[in-house]
Amino acid sequence: MSSRALPNPGWGPLSALPGNPLMWVLILSELLVFTAFFALYAWQRAADTALFDASQRELDPLMGGLNTLVLLTSGLCVALAVEATSAERIRRARQWLSASMGLGVGFCVIKVVEYADKLAAGLTPDTNAFFGFYYGLTAFHFAHVLFGLGLLALVSWRTSLDNVETAAAFWHLVDLIWILLYPLVYLLR
Repeated sequence: MSSRALPNPGWGPLSALPGNPLMWVLILSELLVFTAFFALYAWQRAADTALFDASQRELDPLMGGLNTLVLLTSGLCVALAVEATSAERIRRARQWLSASMGLGVGFCVIKVVEYADKLAAGLTPDTNAFFGFYYGLTAFHFAHVLFGLGLLALVSWRTSLDNVETAAAFWHLVDLIWILLYPLVYLLR
């Protein structure tokens, strides 16, 4: 059994995770916030299932599905960037990070097109409780995508294994939240 020293032994169990332990504190706190929002959504949905079902039919699950494919592919590119950085292939890592950022921007473009379509149809956050949640949850996730894109750009410039692992951990949070958000808002009836 190896007795490899942990990089940040003062962080307890977080010390063994890849990247900076502070990012894991942020990730855990964001998971708690999204969990609370998801629970509130489920509670409100249970209170008015007919309204939520009718409103949900106004969404395009194919657009949400396309966004899922784009974001998960972006997550794969980030994982490949970590692998390339670990192998000290910095140029390749930056290429994977650039691909991931391009896909992340693509996610944003698709989301903005979807928002524009809904707003043009008169479906605003004030339309009803469902659309309040739809815009609130997806906009909060969108803000996380933008923050994640900033992190990916930063680590493309300052490429080190610790930096890329830290940004990748956050980007995978963005993936995870969307994987939960997409079926909850677009598909489950």
